[in-house]
Amino acid sequence: MNVQVFRIILVCVLIAIQSKNVVAADTIPPPPEGNLRYSITVTKFKNESSWRGQWNLGDGFETIMTNVLQQSGWFIVLGDSGMRKEAMAEQDLAASGRTASGKKSAKIGRMTPAQLLVRGSVTHVQNDTASGGGGLNFAGISIGGSGGKAEINITIYLVDSETGQVKASKDIVGTSGKKGFKIGYHGSDLGGLTGSAGGQKTDNMGKAAEDAVGQAVQFLIQQLDSIPWEGSVVLVKDGKIIINRGSREGITIGTEFKVGGVEELVDPDTGEVLDSEMTEVGTIKVNRVKEKIAYCSPMSGGEKIKKGMTIFTMK
Repeated sequence: MNVQVFRIILVCVLIAIQSKNVVAADTIPPPPEGNLRYSITVTKFKNESSWRGQWNLGDGFETIMTNVLQQSGWFIVLGDSGMRKEAMAEQDLAASGRTASGKKSAKIGRMTPAQLLVRGSVTHVQNDTASGGGGLNFAGISIGGSGGKAEINITIYLVDSETGQVKASKDIVGTSGKKGFKIGYHGSDLGGLTGSAGGQKTDNMGKAAEDAVGQAVQFLIQQLDSIPWEGSVVLVKDGKIIINRGSREGITIGTEFKVGGVEELVDPDTGEVLDSEMTEVGTIKVNRVKEKIAYCSPMSGGEKIKKGMTIFTMK
């Protein structure tokens, strides 16, 4: 057996041994069938730690969290605060008359509003970039070893955009250690592979940030049951009822809703909405779905259902 083949076999054996010590990363569960989605946007995270490195922590968290929220499938994810400002600037430019106008021109008043806002702060960072530490090494090949470990503490807030109130908050610690092992090659001849893979400071910090974001998104998902989901009736005509929620929000054929009028209880001293009282008049069932609207048929109280009434989930 030649040396190159022996080394390749050895790598496989060492990977199998090291993999026993790998900590499996937590996973974000897929949304259940019929999950009704809320629109959400991420505002910039503030870096309140003393860490300054090759990338901006605040911008990094904003980017990673927007990406993870989108991939989770639980939310209608809007552009982050920076993207939305750029979109508004483009709309203002189009409205100024300085650009060519047409059907595809950016128009004012078309942006999807956010029901939920996510903001947070990075409160502490610990980044140990020391090499080595627990890895296996034989015949010029090393597998494992921390190669340094990063830890990031964040505080996250979920805010109701209508009231500005904080609906929930949580302190989270993200670590790079949950992202498994890495492989490094030493020497100049192993099937053409040289140098080292992983172990960069930004890699550890990025992994710690991803772990913190993963935990944060799990926390946000857990809060959804306590947040009312609702919509409105936009048209009632010839026994046809159209609501302003569609496939974008997770509406599917067969979904049922309660319909009624809502009276808000307003504090006469402050003008704040204290609560709301719903008077149910009927129920409806979805029989056709488009992206932003759904067509429904009445199940009960059809003659009492009017345009502008509110829809609620049956649960």
